[in-house]
Amino acid sequence: MLSLVFRIAVSDSKTNLSFSLPLVLQWRLSIHTRSESSHPLATHISLSLFFDFSSSTIHSSALLSLPTPHSGPISLDTRSLSITSVFDPLTKTPLPFSLSSPSDPIKGQSLTISLSNHSKFSIIFTTSPSSSALQWLSPPQTSTKSFPFVYSHCQPSTVTTATATATANTPVNLNHTAKAAVTGGGNRQNRYVTALRNGCGRFLKPCCQPIHARSVFPCQDTPAARICYSALLNIPIHLSAVMAAKHVGRRRPVPGDPAILVDDSLWCSEGRVVEEFVMEQPVPPYLLAFAVGEIGHREVGPRTRVYAEAVPELLDGAAKEFAGTEEMIKNPRVAFLTPAVVKGDGSGGQVVAHELAHGWTGNLITNKTNEHVWLNEGFTTYAEWRIVEAIQGVDKAALNIGIGWRSLVEEMERFKDNMEFTKLKTNQDGVDPDHVYSPIPYEKGFQFLWCIERQIGRPAFDKFLKKYIATFKFQSIDTDMFLNFLKEHVHGIEIKIDLKLWTEGTGVPPDAKEPVSNIYTKIVSLANEFKLGRMPREDEVADWQEQEWELYLENIPKSVEASQKIVTYSPSTIWLDTHTKSLKSILKYGKAGDMFVFAMKVSALDAQYKLAESTNYDVKVAFLKLAILCGCRDYYTETEKTLKANGRILYLRPLYAALARHSGNGEEKLFALRVFSEARHGYHPIAQRVVESILSKHV
Repeated sequence: MLSLVFRIAVSDSKTNLSFSLPLVLQWRLSIHTRSESSHPLATHISLSLFFDFSSSTIHSSALLSLPTPHSGPISLDTRSLSITSVFDPLTKTPLPFSLSSPSDPIKGQSLTISLSNHSKFSIIFTTSPSSSALQWLSPPQTSTKSFPFVYSHCQPSTVTTATATATANTPVNLNHTAKAAVTGGGNRQNRYVTALRNGCGRFLKPCCQPIHARSVFPCQDTPAARICYSALLNIPIHLSAVMAAKHVGRRRPVPGDPAILVDDSLWCSEGRVVEEFVMEQPVPPYLLAFAVGEIGHREVGPRTRVYAEAVPELLDGAAKEFAGTEEMIKNPRVAFLTPAVVKGDGSGGQVVAHELAHGWTGNLITNKTNEHVWLNEGFTTYAEWRIVEAIQGVDKAALNIGIGWRSLVEEMERFKDNMEFTKLKTNQDGVDPDHVYSPIPYEKGFQFLWCIERQIGRPAFDKFLKKYIATFKFQSIDTDMFLNFLKEHVHGIEIKIDLKLWTEGTGVPPDAKEPVSNIYTKIVSLANEFKLGRMPREDEVADWQEQEWELYLENIPKSVEASQKIVTYSPSTIWLDTHTKSLKSILKYGKAGDMFVFAMKVSALDAQYKLAESTNYDVKVAFLKLAILCGCRDYYTETEKTLKANGRILYLRPLYAALARHSGNGEEKLFALRVFSEARHGYHPIAQRVVESILSKHV
């Protein structure tokens, strides 16, 4: 079942951003692009998009503008696009073009066009139903079940994308991965800055990040490029569109809107409407994002609005979840979020904090290539921490750090056979960036910045950050550029901190720091006591929300160690002594007995606190992963339901990995294969490939 499109945006009539693009843009060739560094970078793209839901395709035209006239070849990235023609927009003269063959499984195909003193050229093309950045939903897969839905989305995706939960009548809830967007109110014609994020580990990725914009339109698909764009979305009249751009208006189609895209009779046919958008600030191509469907909205503040699928309960729930956005927001244009962040307790607002922070670090300043993505995510995670600390307090912020710390430690285990991807500055030559996407750039990047702050003090670090943003706004940079700027403005920092170890070294540096707070220490202590047979009392967890439970479950030791106690559930929680005859008969089997003991403890924990039934997917999945790893087969039915009701990589990866890696008689792996075969048609293509990769390594 589909669900939300949250769109979070903000307007501020007093904001007056100014910027200019250099006529000559210097950039290092990205290993993930077919574009050539010697070719000029496009500065503007005008898109005309005709949405054909019957074929799950978009018939499109793109008018690309260069900073100066260019003669010679120019290469663009494409993937699964059908190129019809390329021509001069003024004379309508065809221009020679070619597509590289065969298509590279990671990079796609290069579209090479021959120009002769051209500063503009147009491309006619059609997307594929299997586009890696688009998800098409039939009416039965949506919450209303009335109309189809499409959104640009890359798993692990930032416009805010969301989806809803399956109902009893829905065999597969196509994803907790559709789209949600919160937008700014007030004068909605004012400037915005786009913020995007999507799911891997506990994180989200922007909608076409890292290299999926090329499956929507031909472009120089590298974060080193920055474009402004305009877009005409021709859609069925009963649907609406949201986009990570300023909404100009909704109108009837006009003959001549698209350039030789479709016949005017089709473009202007009855039952069609055009939604017009413009992005006036230069952004990386991966930030292009949109959703088309039956969409409604709610106001959540004088400058903020939330859009979602037009279901009253869904809209009301989203509005309640993001009621605090106004306190955090300043000038971001839009954020697309998964509906899974609507948890009913307001904790989803923290995701918004991260996405809003991207308006400055990630969107305003962007990593030059995917190998330096920590410059986006590490800075944004640091900014998120500061926002949470200011609004919710030091203890809550410490919980954030603690969950991130645990995630960082787990990722080191995941990449133990290839530690290259535990670096901040990685080498991704020949590597699909989706396959190595992880929380490491977020959490290790955050730890690096936090280490700098501790060394020089917060006031000095804040002063440095302001200089950094002012200097590099609307630019794409790499790690070396950041380090040179750091050393120039923070004298002697290379003596206090081993900068090379932090950026080029593997693993967790010795001066990384686990958080210190009473709440964090208490939760970790309770988790460590669990293996000794002690569950937390109800009075100890009375105030726990998502983060507290997630931290607790993630810190319970996953390896089964010999325990001298077993717990069974009763209203007062009875602990059975190891001297009972039945337990002796269990423990005599060594590790098998230990496994049984540990599984009983996990079952008792759930009996007490109903974690497997949680409506919060972060808590539910953390518990189910724990149950799988300790052999609690009673939870396989709930695991299957979760895997079929949710398409978010954030939740798919840990559950499939736990099933695939669990040492048993092979039934777990067969179970994982069966569930995936039945659920895969409801997953996004990128999610399908991620799960296939997990299962192929372990099955």
